[in-house]
Amino acid sequence: MKTGASLLVGGLALATAVGAGYWLGHSGAAPQAHSAAGPVAAPASAAAEPAKKAPKLLYYRNPMGLSDTSPVPKKDSMGMDYIAVFDAEPGDEPLAANQIKISTDKVQKLGVRTEEAQLRSMDRSIRAAGRVEPDERRIFMVAPKFEGYVERLHVNVTGQPVGKGQALFEVYSPELVSAQREYAIAAQGALSLKGADSHTQQAMATLVESSLQRLRNWDISEEQLKALVASGQSKHTLTFRSPVSGIVTEKKAVQGMRFMPGEVLYQVSDLSAVWVVADVFEQDIGLVKTGGKARISINAYPGKTFEGTVTYVYPTLKAETRTVPVRVELANPGLLLKPSMFAQVELPVSASGQVLTVPVSAVIDSGTRQIVLVQLGAGRFEPRAVKLGERSDDFVVVREGLQQGERVVTAANFLIDAESNLKAAIAGFGPAGAAPAGPAMAVPPAPPKPAGSDPHAGH
Repeated sequence: MKTGASLLVGGLALATAVGAGYWLGHSGAAPQAHSAAGPVAAPASAAAEPAKKAPKLLYYRNPMGLSDTSPVPKKDSMGMDYIAVFDAEPGDEPLAANQIKISTDKVQKLGVRTEEAQLRSMDRSIRAAGRVEPDERRIFMVAPKFEGYVERLHVNVTGQPVGKGQALFEVYSPELVSAQREYAIAAQGALSLKGADSHTQQAMATLVESSLQRLRNWDISEEQLKALVASGQSKHTLTFRSPVSGIVTEKKAVQGMRFMPGEVLYQVSDLSAVWVVADVFEQDIGLVKTGGKARISINAYPGKTFEGTVTYVYPTLKAETRTVPVRVELANPGLLLKPSMFAQVELPVSASGQVLTVPVSAVIDSGTRQIVLVQLGAGRFEPRAVKLGERSDDFVVVREGLQQGERVVTAANFLIDAESNLKAAIAGFGPAGAAPAGPAMAVPPAPPKPAGSDPHAGH
């Protein structure tokens, strides 16, 4: 009896609960939440705020920027997932055909940084590699003009410093001895004909002068000629002396050797002033002017700077390196600068006035045109073709395509290229070199292809 009564009470309780739920579901009363502290009313804003509408999925595009699209998710031939392309979110301004949009959170993740295009003075320095060379006008060759033999060497070491007029070597030459005897005989004949008529004396004086001139043409020093005239005796050897103070940079003379006319036996270089020949790149050569100052640094002397002057820009270009040699002349006190030393040359260049510039990192150079990404708003960018001018280490001049104050992307612009279909946006410009096109010139995105049309699609 007790068990049947319990079943009857349970059935009545269940029927009562079901009836109460049906009545509450059809009534307009709002349910209340309960907590340990008592009933809590539901927030009115949650009920009043409508759910945010998700953006509409348009299609899936190729991750490598190709024109292939798909209405369904798939993979390319390399196994990369196609990227979903959504319609503009509610409240967003419609995008022009040559604009791109990246979500704000992705902009932050990519680390995008922008900077305004500003007017700057493009004072900069051209840097070039160079080498120290001796001044060609200060190089002297010692080459006898007659045949002979080296009898004695006074300077017998390459690199030895010599002074002007210092004896280098002595030579013996049968031709030289014969020429001296001819002069001595002519001089004695002139003395013996002092009582003759004027015509005979004139002829003999001419013979004496021609014999003396022959010796001068062989570079016999005036001191030796005076000694020959005073004594009237020919000498067995002749001493050659240094024509300038400098360093013996080449010595071919060997004691006892025979030499021929015109053979170079010594080379003496005056290194008190030297050249630095810098190889300036073709793109910078138009900024280099003669008379400009140059600063030279040598690895052998860290922290020391040498000052020079640009004296000549060579008229030829080296095809292998696309550089033009530029000559810088400078003093060499203490002979610190050695020929063939490597040098770092800095040529300051002054620009005329203020010019519109952007950071070098803002430019995307495709080889046929230069592009900058202009920020139009939060997550909205427009690729724009520009014409560039001179460059410095950090900035480049913009001649066309950009206005002062416009913000350009200076960091992560290549990541934006990968994240968005930048190639399709750039296609709206038309042919390479054309001005940025408006929406009317834009190329619309390709329509989605039917599923399964791509033979390389992944499964």
